Amino acid sequence: MNAYTIVKPIITEKALTLANEKNTYTFQVSRSANKHQISEAIEELFPVKVVNVRTVTNQPVVKRTGKRRMQVTGGKVKKALVTLKAGDEINLFDISESIRE
Repeated sequence: MNAYTIVKPIITEKALTLANEKNTYTFQVSRSANKHQISEAIEELFPVKVVNVRTVTNQPVVKRTGKRRMQVTGGKVKKALVTLKAGDEINLFDISESIRE
């Protein structure tokens, strides 16, 4: 397994809803990683069992910015939606207790 397969977790409102309702967690992954490598990396990093992995590659976005309205291009990003076995969870995504305080 490549140590850089999992780049970072994606923690947005939609990702937290998926995690709470469907036990599906979202990660930004290396663009060269395949589903099997992503599954192995998640199981190695966290004590969970992966059931399903779906991947999405977002195309670069061109934005106009600055005084001279120069075009800036964002990078290509690959995301993985990882579904875990029922009963397993990743505590990175558990922010419900911190909101209640």
